[in-house]
Amino acid sequence: PRGIRGVAGLTRATRYGSIAGYHARADEEICLLVQVETKEALQHIEAIAAVDGVDGIFIGPADLAASMGHPGNVGHKDVKAAVIDAIRRIRAAGKPAGILSLDSELMNAAVEAGSIFTAVDVDAAILLRGARELVRKWKGA
Repeated sequence: PRGIRGVAGLTRATRYGSIAGYHARADEEICLLVQVETKEALQHIEAIAAVDGVDGIFIGPADLAASMGHPGNVGHKDVKAAVIDAIRRIRAAGKPAGILSLDSELMNAAVEAGSIFTAVDVDAAILLRGARELVRKWKGA
């Protein structure tokens, strides 16, 4: 809410205009999460965490893997190590850390390392699994 931007009154954030005084107090209630998804950004986690207004940092393993020279290979040992190190550094900087991955081993390690907001699946993947199950059910295996 700080800065210059449109201030539409009938958005989802305002519950379509039903939250009295929303604009006056939005800055106090909004959580700003930034994404760290490159090898270069990893080098600056502490500086990113220190930016006024940043409430937490989300690690994006897929883009990070590509940035590290391992596109499509989130499970690469160097990528996993970088993700876990990043989460620990974010927490040491006093900010909550988060992650999204479909790799359950990585997710468990991330939670152990201190991930606070941990997305355990992806909406598109959930939809795809459901669609495939319907196809299987109606057309047979």
